[in-house]
Amino acid sequence: MKILVTGAAGFIGSNLTLELERRFPGYEITAVDNFFSGCSENLKNFKGKFENRDISKGPVLSGTYDIIFHEAAITDPRYDNDKEMVRSNIQGFKNIIELARSSGAKLVYASSASMYGNGPAPQREDQKKEILSAYADSKLAMDVMAEELFGKMHIIGLRYFNVFGPGEAHKGRPASMIYHLVRQMKSGAVPRIFKMGEQKRDHIYVKDAVEATILAADAGKSGVYNVGTGLGVDFNELIADINSLLGTSLKPEYIDNPYEGTYQNHTQADTKAAEKYLGFKARYSLSAGIRDYIENYGL
Repeated sequence: MKILVTGAAGFIGSNLTLELERRFPGYEITAVDNFFSGCSENLKNFKGKFENRDISKGPVLSGTYDIIFHEAAITDPRYDNDKEMVRSNIQGFKNIIELARSSGAKLVYASSASMYGNGPAPQREDQKKEILSAYADSKLAMDVMAEELFGKMHIIGLRYFNVFGPGEAHKGRPASMIYHLVRQMKSGAVPRIFKMGEQKRDHIYVKDAVEATILAADAGKSGVYNVGTGLGVDFNELIADINSLLGTSLKPEYIDNPYEGTYQNHTQADTKAAEKYLGFKARYSLSAGIRDYIENYGL
């Protein structure tokens, strides 16, 4: 079995690559990245074949594959060149589709829950989209392209919600709020959140996101599916959970939100389709995921 993982130096991509290598030692795994968004500390543990390549510029990678996991993208929604973000993400996806079709490969790619904007929660895959960023626009364009191929190949898009876990430190500012809050609170600093901490997030541990991604290769039906826990937790509750895990009692400082108008106030996945077609249901509760992150990965 030959597997290609793009975006393998990124957060989800690196976790996926290592889990594939651990779970399927007899498979030939090729990892690809151009390090545009930095490099996850996870990558140093990968023992397979690696290629430094920008898949958005071509030529398409040579060779044939059985499964392609496409995690590569410019992901920072605050990236200051919207036109280049959209071009790179869409062209990279077109190149990977071409490679998958010429190989006869199954294709699983990263979509995003960012396209739901401030639409009603829990968010369903078929609800009206509310685009608040160029990143979300590029991901919706990819989903539209994928829909045209549902009857022609095995293609699965995964709308990841708010993923957190080991391997995200290199992201800096776009790393998860859990990463930033735990680091602040462990140092004794007062956690800072937007007024009044009532915004909700569907926080999913990266180990669950990886499991959904691997399951998607054997999904019973091509489609685009939410990958979340199905629970929306507000930031006040999150800080209370972190306090409990750390044995602290820090109170939040509420600050103005400078991103009003482009900020998602409530993300929460409707998970019924993923449960039905991927056989996926998150195993880690929020507290269990944070505990694993802190105790086993030195957060």
